[in-house]
Amino acid sequence: MASRIYPSSQFIIVLFFGLMLTFAAALKSSLRTAFVHRGVGTGAVPSAVPSAVRTCRNSATAVARFVSPPHSCRLLSVRCHSTSLKSTTNESDLEKPDANQIQTEIPKEGDQPPQRRRKKKKKKNVASRDKRREFIGKAKAVDNGCWSTLYAPGGEDGISFVAKSGLPDRSTPFTVLGIESSCDDTGAAVVRSDGVILGESLASQHEIHEEFGGIVPGLAKNAHEEKIDSVISEAIANAGMKSVEDVDAIGVTVGPGLEICLRVGCNKARELAMEHKKPFVGIHHLEAHILMARLPFDSSAEFTVGGETIDGDHIHESKRAIGFPFLALLVSGGHCQLMKCVGIGQYEIIGGTIDDSLGEAFDKTARLLGLPVGGGGGPAVEKLAKEGNPKGVQLPIPLQKRKDCDFSYAGLKTAVRMKTEKLAAERGVSVEDLSREDRADVAASFQNVAIKHIEQRLKRTMDMLEEGEDNIRSLAVVGGVAANQELRSRLEAICAERTDPWRMFVPPPRLCTDQGAMSAWAAVERIVVGSSDIPDDQDVFARFPFQSKNK
Repeated sequence: MASRIYPSSQFIIVLFFGLMLTFAAALKSSLRTAFVHRGVGTGAVPSAVPSAVRTCRNSATAVARFVSPPHSCRLLSVRCHSTSLKSTTNESDLEKPDANQIQTEIPKEGDQPPQRRRKKKKKKNVASRDKRREFIGKAKAVDNGCWSTLYAPGGEDGISFVAKSGLPDRSTPFTVLGIESSCDDTGAAVVRSDGVILGESLASQHEIHEEFGGIVPGLAKNAHEEKIDSVISEAIANAGMKSVEDVDAIGVTVGPGLEICLRVGCNKARELAMEHKKPFVGIHHLEAHILMARLPFDSSAEFTVGGETIDGDHIHESKRAIGFPFLALLVSGGHCQLMKCVGIGQYEIIGGTIDDSLGEAFDKTARLLGLPVGGGGGPAVEKLAKEGNPKGVQLPIPLQKRKDCDFSYAGLKTAVRMKTEKLAAERGVSVEDLSREDRADVAASFQNVAIKHIEQRLKRTMDMLEEGEDNIRSLAVVGGVAANQELRSRLEAICAERTDPWRMFVPPPRLCTDQGAMSAWAAVERIVVGSSDIPDDQDVFARFPFQSKNK
């Protein structure tokens, strides 16, 4: 017999499902409110929870228990104790819950709902992206407002130097121990304030890194730690001194460079300065390169009176090879810059590389052609280029459409690789199997275009300075790549061909690359103007832009 559904049963079923739908809607609303207003700690209960229970409390079959101990509802951040919340809870209990039943935390005033936090984070990400885009296409390692740490030994005005760790007696010639460990060479030298290099020592790491085709920072650091003591001792001995106690001050490169390598030399210099109570100077690596052009190379140079100390005593110093202001072209493995040099720590960046440096481009080309790069790719490419045709491979000159003074070598590197691969395909061989004649043509063509890019930027800069009021007619070519003889000869020709000829100053090739004498001489220059640093808290900097006036 078919079962019969009485009206009372139908009514109960409809009522049941109605209550269930009502409960579901109320619970959904409560959960949404909980997400928006949830607290920051465990046990934060939204005010909407009691109202949700009140809505459904008359249906004991629908909600037996809203929260059952000892579990916690993580979604609502509710923590329950021994007494459970049941649907039979009366109105007053819901509005004024017992502290033993539920612990609640009222959201703090500064808390924000998830949606607002997400919007704020998205807005911040967009701002960061826009900030990065602001510097795309601009020169690297330049004070464009994107760096927190800048090199400014003379303060905001550039001339307020402070002797933080004291100064040696500048009324007589003084000596400085310089230490260099910014990359792959451990160097130390003792230089007198007249520019005479009394003794030096250099431990090269070329053999260590040659098999890897580039500098391996970890291996470089280990080699620095192994050689630093012996290199310093040898430099001291070569200077005719017995110990560090015999020098008057200590200077060490603190940046830019490989941070883990810089730290080896810096820590050693700090230790020696504090042990022997010597004035300490933290050297900017690029400034040291620039100031090497001012080193008097004439051994007969006599001391001249260069100023007065606070006590009225004359400061003895030698006549510099080049005086301020002057234009500096810095070409090295990590940098390529044109700078107007106004004084110690005062540099106006006119142009810089927006991607790769000239030295890096030489290194990559050397590896592409299978040349030994242990002693640097530049010398290897320069040697091979002497055998080739500088117009044998057509390569584009970078940044022809930009009428500024910045540099770029990333595109040229790519063009060299593509032309070399195309040439190998035409010969039916791999790049490694190209004839020496073909590789020599590639090397000569690359070097020719790379230098032509320098020539164009330099001529434009010279035009700008000749129209200015500084009356600058001196060019210093510094950095590791300045040892390239082809670059030197072509830049000398540019200086000589000007209507009002310029004078060009280039350090001897061995002093263009990294060594201890550059750190010692830079320290001499800083001490002469009355500047020194505190060794106790001296840090090192992988990136260390100059404070520039043209931000």
